[in-house]
Amino acid sequence: MRSLVFCEHHGGELTKGSLGVLAKAASLGEAAAVILGSGVGGLADVAGRHGATTVYVVDDPALESPLPQPRVDALAAVVERAGAENVLFAASVLAADVAAGLAARIEAGLNWDVTDLVVEGGELVAKRPALGDTVLVDCGWTSTPRLALVRSGTFDPVETGGSAQVEEVAVSFEDFSTRAQLVEHTFEESTGPSIEEAEVIVAGGRGLGAPEGFALCEDLAAARLE
Repeated sequence: MRSLVFCEHHGGELTKGSLGVLAKAASLGEAAAVILGSGVGGLADVAGRHGATTVYVVDDPALESPLPQPRVDALAAVVERAGAENVLFAASVLAADVAAGLAARIEAGLNWDVTDLVVEGGELVAKRPALGDTVLVDCGWTSTPRLALVRSGTFDPVETGGSAQVEEVAVSFEDFSTRAQLVEHTFEESTGPSIEEAEVIVAGGRGLGAPEGFALCEDLAAARLE
């Protein structure tokens, strides 16, 4: 079973979610990674150490900004080249846009909010929660490639220490794919672990009475970190 994992990156590092999905793909069979961006060739080794046997790199100035449409063009070309049976994504705002766009482009089925992937009877089966996470539903696909968007934080990265064959792929972009421009990209300053990586989340609501009351939540969260 050949799986291709969309490896998202921020700040010059592959995301933990992407590496976790890559580890899961490697446990199911042959796993490849695809890295899209500008000046991203150095990230291929990281994907190789986390289970990818092949890393497809599309390094192009059109992919410098984190916009989905050029990535749909590039990913569609890589999917065809790799002959992937499965295309897997770790959930994020960007990955959700790319996965939806790719599904429409190649007329493939997309299962989302997936919390596990297993092979049963030679077929890939996705597990996803339903009814407020009270039950798990088995989901399948009617054709390949199968697309799956995995819930954030579902799989942990596993470093195998292996290496991958790196293939640089040149792609062309549709005229409409490069019309959007990123005007500004800002980040909110924060401290402590992100929600995706936190073991315990402390939340507050109207019972705190006023904005100042959230200091109690912050103190409790800080105590947990000590």
